[in-house]
Amino acid sequence: MLTEIILLSFCGGLFCLDRIFLQIMISRPIVVAPFIGLLLNDPYAGLIIGAVVELFWIDRIPVGTYIPPNDTVAAVLATSFAVLTGQNLGGGTSPQLIALAVIIALPFGVVAGEIDIIIIKSNDVLSDKALLDAEKTNIKGIERKNYLGLIKVFSLMALYLMLVQNVLLKIIIRIYPVLPSPVVNTLSLLYYFLPILGIAVAVNSIKLRGAVPVFCVILLITAVVLEFFHVF
Repeated sequence: MLTEIILLSFCGGLFCLDRIFLQIMISRPIVVAPFIGLLLNDPYAGLIIGAVVELFWIDRIPVGTYIPPNDTVAAVLATSFAVLTGQNLGGGTSPQLIALAVIIALPFGVVAGEIDIIIIKSNDVLSDKALLDAEKTNIKGIERKNYLGLIKVFSLMALYLMLVQNVLLKIIIRIYPVLPSPVVNTLSLLYYFLPILGIAVAVNSIKLRGAVPVFCVILLITAVVLEFFHVF
């Protein structure tokens, strides 16, 4: 499992670079999670997790000085928790496990967002030094400052992902099989509730006239389907 953790941490660090460097949207959870799932031979679980995480923070965008939670990190961790735990327990990736992985991973995405803020503040020093290099027409010096900033983001995020996975995966693998039935049933319900919550966030961010009735219809249809299949 250590090999998978190292690989996923490396890929997660690379994806995080897109948030500050390339910015071609490959760092979005809907892209990151299926890719991580593909690496772990479970792209379907990655697609479900990516969609949920994408919707959950779809209204959090970097505007001005606001730095949103790091949904890239949350997507990597949630997919890793769900798929690797299922593989190690030999039961596959269940809906309950996906729900548990998502709710565990989201707070660590918030923490990663705080790390992003620290990195951005520390880069002010590099920016000042780059301005001095510009005054001296030291192009190589400016390039080195940019590369150093990218290496800092990649290294810190990859290390963060590696530490969190190495600690929490062992805990999840140990406690998940012994969860009481009421908790498992709650996770089953949560699996269907999370997309509904994400849709509500998306509707709120769109702010279209008549969006609330549309959401209510979606909620009603979902409730009918759940009742039909006796999810409760």
